[in-house]
Amino acid sequence: MFDSTDTPAAAAAGLTRSATQTLTEQLAERFAARIRDRLLAPGARLPSVRQCAAQHGLNPSTVVAAYDLLLAQGLVEARPHRGFFVRERSPLREVAVAPAAPRRAAPLSAATLIRGMFHPSGGKPQPGMGVLPPEWLETSFMPAAVRKVSGSAALAESSLRYGEPMGDGHLRRVLAARLQGMGLPADPAQIITTVGATHALDIVSRTLLKPGDAVMVEEPGWAVEFARLDALGMRILPVPRGPAGPDLAVMARYCEAHAPKLFVSVSVLHNPTGYCLSPASAHRVLQLAQQHDFHIVEDDTYSHIAPEHATRMSVLDGLQRTIYVSGFAKILVPNWRVGFLVAPPALTERLLDTKLLATLTTPSLLERALAHCIESGQLRRHAERIRTRLDAARSRSVKLAQAAGCRFVAEPAGLFGWVDTGVDTEALAQRMLDEDILIAPGSLFHAARSPGTLMRINFATTQDAAFWKVFRRLAIRD
Repeated sequence: MFDSTDTPAAAAAGLTRSATQTLTEQLAERFAARIRDRLLAPGARLPSVRQCAAQHGLNPSTVVAAYDLLLAQGLVEARPHRGFFVRERSPLREVAVAPAAPRRAAPLSAATLIRGMFHPSGGKPQPGMGVLPPEWLETSFMPAAVRKVSGSAALAESSLRYGEPMGDGHLRRVLAARLQGMGLPADPAQIITTVGATHALDIVSRTLLKPGDAVMVEEPGWAVEFARLDALGMRILPVPRGPAGPDLAVMARYCEAHAPKLFVSVSVLHNPTGYCLSPASAHRVLQLAQQHDFHIVEDDTYSHIAPEHATRMSVLDGLQRTIYVSGFAKILVPNWRVGFLVAPPALTERLLDTKLLATLTTPSLLERALAHCIESGQLRRHAERIRTRLDAARSRSVKLAQAAGCRFVAEPAGLFGWVDTGVDTEALAQRMLDEDILIAPGSLFHAARSPGTLMRINFATTQDAAFWKVFRRLAIRD
């Protein structure tokens, strides 16, 4: 099947000579598919000819021919003495930025992670994923709750009309009681339900900002948030995030130079580091917001697995300059897409108008079922089981990561680990894709994307040796 120039390793990599496609065509199509699916983002560098040939067991001339096919299709470009790079599909929109402002985020830098969420994994561990494994989320109480509320005559009647604009009233009352138990003074009239937490963040941005406005974001931070704000035309001001909170000196300089309108923060179990905000840092951020007249969006996506009594700016501030955002995708079925925001009374009508323009209402059936799960205590007990299971997984994952030569940059906590691998994780990500494994390179979590050795891991999916065996094999340390 193979001649003397192409080794059996090519077959192991899924490349086989056939009557319909040569090895050159198969390799070119593999890269083309990744480019189309944005698993290889514009500007990403393809493996060198030598590396690609060694990895797939091919003759270098086969790789050169495959790259030539990609060149002919306009998918890549050759840069002298540097290699082959994925081409931009269309000119990127430029936003006028003050000379001193940082570089803009790469708008497609989150594509690898987002699109990878919808690709079948073949049952292999997926350390780059941002959710718990499906088997962790399986419950009997959620389907039962849907059956219970769907049989309600009142809900059946209301389903024939648009639901309440702000969201199901029962859920909002239940959420208000839960938030008050956390010390957050929330009234049901201040709560707006959304299609997940990401939708809540988008509502806030579209309501309070206009193109060209400056927004402070934590760095490293959530790749999707960088891309979303960039797509709206905002000037992104990355604030370094440390163990205690954001770099206050950098925030103060931004406030003086750029008059930001918004600061987006994950105070508790920050993504990707796992850091939790200290009370002192929280107070200082709130003082800056008051002094420089900006709002704070506090994304509490990981509240269900967070330590008790963790510091939240919304609690300290009493929802004056803060807007609290959360959801249930991390602890319940992600596909339900139930989220919410809690805002100061003066902003709720404006935020509601934005929601109505985008989605009109949100599904009452799932919201009412969720309310039942919270009210009955089933969600609380489920979250306790998840936290116990995650603690055990984290302990195992940390030992395996360290045994594989990784160093934790941040103290392991929550769902994610922030590790230094010692290798180029952009290049490693492409080698991992050949094994049907999606990782999250550290560059995805920076506003100005550049290669590095950091990687975010999901503790729930890296607690056994399967992933780390592949990691050891493919982590080529130069």
